[in-house]
Amino acid sequence: MNAVLDRFFPASRTPVPGKPGERIDGYLALEDYGAIGEGRSVALSGADGSIDWWCVPNMDSPPLFDRLLDGENGGRFSISPDVPFEVEQHYRDGSNVLETTFRTAGGTAILTESLNSGTAGRLPWAELGRRIEGIDGSVRFNLLMRPGRRGDTVNPYHSTIGKQVVFNVGKVVGLFLHTDGLSFDWSDECISGAFTVSAGERRVVAIVACSDGPLVVPPIDEIDARIDISHDEWRVWAERVTHDGAHRDAFVRSALALKLLLFSPSGAIAAAPTTSLPEKIGGPKNYDYRFAWVRDAGYTIKAFLAAGAEAEAKAAFSWLLNQLEEHGTQVCYTLDGGLVTDIREWDMPGYRSSRPVVTGNAATKQKQHGVYGDIFETASRFVERGNILDARSAATLSRLADECADLWRTPDSGIWELEDIQHYTMSKISCWQALARAVELADDGQLPTTCRERWLRERDRIQDWIETNCWSESVGSFVMYPGSTRIDASLALAVRFGFDGRDRLRKTLEAIDRELGSGIFHYRYSGAEKEEGCFLACSYWAAEAWAMLGEGEAARKRLSMLGESLARGPGILPEMVDPKSGAFLGNMPQGLSHLAHIMAMSTAYGQSPDDEEGQSDA
Repeated sequence: MNAVLDRFFPASRTPVPGKPGERIDGYLALEDYGAIGEGRSVALSGADGSIDWWCVPNMDSPPLFDRLLDGENGGRFSISPDVPFEVEQHYRDGSNVLETTFRTAGGTAILTESLNSGTAGRLPWAELGRRIEGIDGSVRFNLLMRPGRRGDTVNPYHSTIGKQVVFNVGKVVGLFLHTDGLSFDWSDECISGAFTVSAGERRVVAIVACSDGPLVVPPIDEIDARIDISHDEWRVWAERVTHDGAHRDAFVRSALALKLLLFSPSGAIAAAPTTSLPEKIGGPKNYDYRFAWVRDAGYTIKAFLAAGAEAEAKAAFSWLLNQLEEHGTQVCYTLDGGLVTDIREWDMPGYRSSRPVVTGNAATKQKQHGVYGDIFETASRFVERGNILDARSAATLSRLADECADLWRTPDSGIWELEDIQHYTMSKISCWQALARAVELADDGQLPTTCRERWLRERDRIQDWIETNCWSESVGSFVMYPGSTRIDASLALAVRFGFDGRDRLRKTLEAIDRELGSGIFHYRYSGAEKEEGCFLACSYWAAEAWAMLGEGEAARKRLSMLGESLARGPGILPEMVDPKSGAFLGNMPQGLSHLAHIMAMSTAYGQSPDDEEGQSDA
């Protein structure tokens, strides 16, 4: 198997151009961003000290800072040395508090950033704390806080209320607070100024904001203290993450990234906290991912369970069942529960001239049969941990099993949400998976058994249909849909789902590597290379599948190579990468990438050699 890896996945690649913190045409490389959050919103902070994306007060609110999509005129909160510098950006251990070290000819300083929480949990306002500490010598910083104009649909302004100067952007009202002794210039459009930190000195600047509500004015010392309180809370959470295998730090980093995407007011899980970051530079495949997909929620719940995060898994599962009960079977929902709005285009340049810039998502109107498998696999994993389904949840799941049994013969848009409606093989496998889990849940007393025999018969019919129609002898693989010669990388998931036919699945994995592999990475399906980068989750799914088929050593080598190829940056993963340069593409941090990483790590590093031998003979 290692010989196959060496053949299809050479280790060398062209390095990403530029150094960390270097802007080209006003834009940073996506690898140069770290993400901070507090369970309600997420900000992306660049390696040059500029926060270029922050939606306030929620992940799906309009952005306060939007330089990601408008390099020249977009909103930003920048704190950067006024002379050339070298930079290193990393997270504190076991934390989502971000540190950026700036080194200049005159000195060294550290910028520590946090979207703050308190000892009692998330604050009822948005609080962004930024601490600058002098380490040696002295460093002079330029500061610019300029809210975005949302494609020229709003005009920021400031006003004086009581003793405070307040900035206003649409419905957002905010304060810019700072350490005593600093002085900045105010205008409607921006706040600007400069300051110096020398060895042993500390400066703190912060934004406190809310939407349609009273505004709290906390002392700057309390905001400073909450940076460390937030760090301590993250560390306590991370210490409870269960992974005793190798590379625990990488496993925990992905778990922390997923925790950022859990919208604590409802329990929903955002696919990503950004919109319109391109799947190919200059291409049109730019989508809004600030919604909760059934697929992503289901997979993330399983990843949380694998990490021992029971509370997060329960919250997300309850939210998912509530949406299914209230709105019926949909592909995705809003974070606060509801149907996703239609697509709206915004008059903005887009990341490196990649347009359109959009809000909303058309996927909500699609039919995707994969949601049935996602829902039932989630329920199955939930009860495997000793948990219990309540009567209302059991009734909802039974209705969905009947729905799946009725609809599995119809075509859909598939896991990749394509406009081409087909009988996608992965959709059929997902329906098989749903009914297989439904039968098991009924046998375990978690679901009523009234329709158990019907689910069993339909499960077997689906398997026969797949084996008869979706296997191609000429290709030597399961294909994307009957009559096609195209390969679909998502079929690697069939191994995890327990679909029968291990010999055919092994050959399908070989075809995925052969036809869709580019270096260590994989494209989603045949032909995708013309319009997008490689999809990270697919490479992790392949590694997990090979481990489950008994190729643990090869799977671990894949994970090691992926880790080396994605090493630039503080540790958050995008949706896609350019396989030639390694440049990040798509919305980020991408939940699907991180959860696929967790599941692959859990499988490849969480089993003994004896386990591998047994699986190889399966």
